[in-house]
Amino acid sequence: MGYVKELFRSKADIQSAEIKNILEQHGNKKVSDVVLSQVYQGMRGIPGLVTETSLLDPNEGIRFRGYSIPELRERLPKADGGSEPLPEGLFYLMLIGELPNQADVEHISATWARRSHVPNHVFDVIESFPVSTHPMTQFTAAVLALQTESKFASAYSNGISKKDHWSYVYEDTMTLIARLPRVAAYIYRRKYRNGVHIQPDGMLDWSANFGHMLGYDGEGFKELMRLYLTIHADHEGGNVSAHATHLVGSALSDPYFSFAAGMTGLAGPLHGLANQEVIRWIEDMCKELDTNLPTKEQIAEYIHKTLSEGKVVPGYGHAVLRKTDPRFIAQMEFAKRHCADDPTVQTVWNVYEVTPPILEATGKIKNPWPNVDAHSGALLKHYGLVEEDFYTVLFGVSRALGVLSSLCWDRALGLPIERPKSVTTEWVRSFIGSEEPVA
Repeated sequence: MGYVKELFRSKADIQSAEIKNILEQHGNKKVSDVVLSQVYQGMRGIPGLVTETSLLDPNEGIRFRGYSIPELRERLPKADGGSEPLPEGLFYLMLIGELPNQADVEHISATWARRSHVPNHVFDVIESFPVSTHPMTQFTAAVLALQTESKFASAYSNGISKKDHWSYVYEDTMTLIARLPRVAAYIYRRKYRNGVHIQPDGMLDWSANFGHMLGYDGEGFKELMRLYLTIHADHEGGNVSAHATHLVGSALSDPYFSFAAGMTGLAGPLHGLANQEVIRWIEDMCKELDTNLPTKEQIAEYIHKTLSEGKVVPGYGHAVLRKTDPRFIAQMEFAKRHCADDPTVQTVWNVYEVTPPILEATGKIKNPWPNVDAHSGALLKHYGLVEEDFYTVLFGVSRALGVLSSLCWDRALGLPIERPKSVTTEWVRSFIGSEEPVA
């Protein structure tokens, strides 16, 4: 890998020493109080993880190593003639903690291109599934099939020092990220394009090559992929895909096992699968109203109908954010430049104007604002990628950048196996002073 790996090692050594000093001097300092509602309701808001790559502020939104999404779109290197950041640059930033220059990004691109060859047995595993199988099932199985290539697993079985764990995790991380676009594109072409596959182009950047293998060679789609794969990469460590990857990795499972665990979480309707739910909700609304561009009044009526049926408006609300997701804003700005006349895009914007006041008026919604999923489907549809079931695979390819760079840090810092304490409801009854079930 060369200088990026050595630079990461030097950064990790410095931070390991700092963390050791922090724990020696402040290890008994109280971080937060936990209440029973947090214990029962998904450990919501309990600080219990360290994730170096990004931090989510309820009011400011996501920051990657201190940089906001608008700052990243301005300051990360771009492809020749492009205006969106290259995901290779974000990966470098999350891994090293410093903004890359153009040479750094080109180095990452070239490394991933060299490592992108996928063994034939991985394709055999994909082909063993019925074509009707959900793309996320095929994608996760393919990641597990790639595990035969794990340098960490091989080295660990032969006996390696704990201080060297990070090095093999790093090598697996670089290889896995390099191969994911090829795997994902193969699944797409198999399922939706009659198995007519497109070979990779090693002269293209990571995102553009992904778009090429999917079958979309227009510059607009390549730019969308650069933006999409950047803004979906990470969202601090407590979301399901990031936490699952960290948790499984804490058992010293290799990056392939760890990432596969994260992807099974991403496939859930309350996490990554939400992006396909948004566009389907919009399409169902347009079908019911018999129009491709509903008025704001019609949208409002449909929202009330959705809520009256005990359903949610997909793409609205977030577990942490208390403002419009900056990732939504980034996509909206992209759409204004590239496809402002698209009816579905305009409907997304009209939903954005109508929905928050209605949700806020219910008095039950802490965050009535849109998240990243509220816009992405409309952009993909505009460029012809209309197969909603595949959207979460795109999300997964992007999320690899964040969760795997975090996994490198987990091993470089020697973080231990994760094992939170759990209690029973019987214990809770005793704790609150009640010997009988609480009515």
